[in-house]
This record gives sequence, C-alpha cells and structure tokens, in this order.
Amino acid sequence: MTINEDFPFEIRRLYLNEISGLLALMKDVISRLPNQDLFAMDDEDYFIGLFSGEGEVYGAFKEGKLVAVSVLAFPGISRKNLGLEIGVLDHELHLVAVLDSTVVHESVRGQGLQRIFHELREKRAAENGYRYLYSTVHPDNHASVNNLVHAGFTHQFTRPMYGGKIRHCYAKRLIGK
Repeated sequence: MTINEDFPFEIRRLYLNEISGLLALMKDVISRLPNQDLFAMDDEDYFIGLFSGEGEVYGAFKEGKLVAVSVLAFPGISRKNLGLEIGVLDHELHLVAVLDSTVVHESVRGQGLQRIFHELREKRAAENGYRYLYSTVHPDNHASVNNLVHAGFTHQFTRPMYGGKIRHCYAKRLIGK
C-alpha cells in the first residue's frame, strides 16, 4: 500500500514467517515507554493465532526496516470478545472486530501511521463483513485516544483489564452494515 510518492513508508500485511521481527520491534519499543502500564504486550501464541485466521497484522516499513506494527483481531464468540459490554447482541458477536495493538517506533512517530493503520483496519474489517469495532487504550495514551475519537469511536467504559491495567474501551458501528 502506497499512500503517495512523498510518503516514506511501505505498508503491507505481515505473515507468520515475520513473527520474530514484529515481536522484536514491539519489545524494543515497549521497553522504552515511560510507564509500562501504557501497553499490554501479547505473547507469541496470540500472534500465531492471528496468523492462523484470528486476525490480520500489518507493518510499516521504512527503507526496508519494520518500524510499526498494527493488529486487527477477530475474537469470534469467545470470552475475549467485549461485544456484549459495548451493546452488541449475542447473535451478532461474530460480527465484532478489534482494533488491537499498534506500536510505532519513536523515530517515526508523528507521521500519521496510527491514523493510516486505523483507516486500513477499519476498511479490512468492513470488507470481511464485520459490523462493530472496539479498541482499548490506556487513559494516558492521549495520541491513541485522540485518534480513536477522530475516527468516530465513542467511549463505552473504563475498567481494569490485562492484568489490572486500567483501560478505556471505545467502540464504533460500521456504516452501512
């Protein structure tokens, strides 16, 4: 995916054979966060599940180097699906997708990658027949909160999640679905 000729990134879907690179990037970026509660790192098994049909993973490359990763997850009818908490009916839980983790290396922050990942993942969710999206974010992650609000997501609730880490949950119903 090329945005325009001045955009210095190549954005594309990642695959299982790239798992070590994406995990290394995530661990590297997370290790330097000022507050470790800002991000809840998933384990390798989670990503293997994504690559096995439980979602899609996208990467941004600059000069051939992976500099950002973003996840679109399909929780299905499982305990991980927060659909009921955002007002989705039981019989529509299979129509819920999650804008999950996005990690951007600090050397390329501020260049619109998170917004582009939002647009791409929302488009892919709609193309795959999903009607509802949700995303969780730490209240102090102002850039992510602003990006969700700008994309039309609304605040649903705030509570501890992911081992006690406080999170806002934002949700959006996809238009025309």
